[in-house]
Amino acid sequence: MSKKASQFKLVLQVDVGNRLAWLVLVLLFFLPDGNATFSNDIRIVGKVVGVTDSDTIRVLMDRRPVKVRLSCIDTEKRQPYDSRAKQALSDLVSGWMAAVDVKTTDRYGRTVGRAYWDGLDVNAEMVRRGAAWVYRKFCRDASLLELEAQARTERWGLWGLPEAQRVLP
Repeated sequence: MSKKASQFKLVLQVDVGNRLAWLVLVLLFFLPDGNATFSNDIRIVGKVVGVTDSDTIRVLMDRRPVKVRLSCIDTEKRQPYDSRAKQALSDLVSGWMAAVDVKTTDRYGRTVGRAYWDGLDVNAEMVRRGAAWVYRKFCRDASLLELEAQARTERWGLWGLPEAQRVLP
């Protein structure tokens, strides 16, 4: 075994308890660009330490905050409902432990994924409450489209605003 290989093996053996951090590090090192797609078997679990905006949270992983853009949903930051959408997201997840199934990274380097808290699909709940749209450009999830249609029909959240005040993302 070469010296380099044995050093690598030693490093891996020393840090077996921190496998997820190593996996993320290795993936980030070898991925060709910031728009890489992950399989569904990468999950970040940590405390939600902040809500950046109405579709982005910060999850503490290994004592470092990871910015997570919620996949399949979008909110318009310039719409009248934005502050209420951000508050709805904050009410759902702030201070709680969340799991995020990582889907990809976006062009800004944010992790993009589906967040869960105590079995609740946070992305779907935002759509159900009318606090977010389904991001049709990147998502074809029929269940989210159904939740959005129901929120529209019931005029929940942003769908209760006059049509002129709804700014599509």
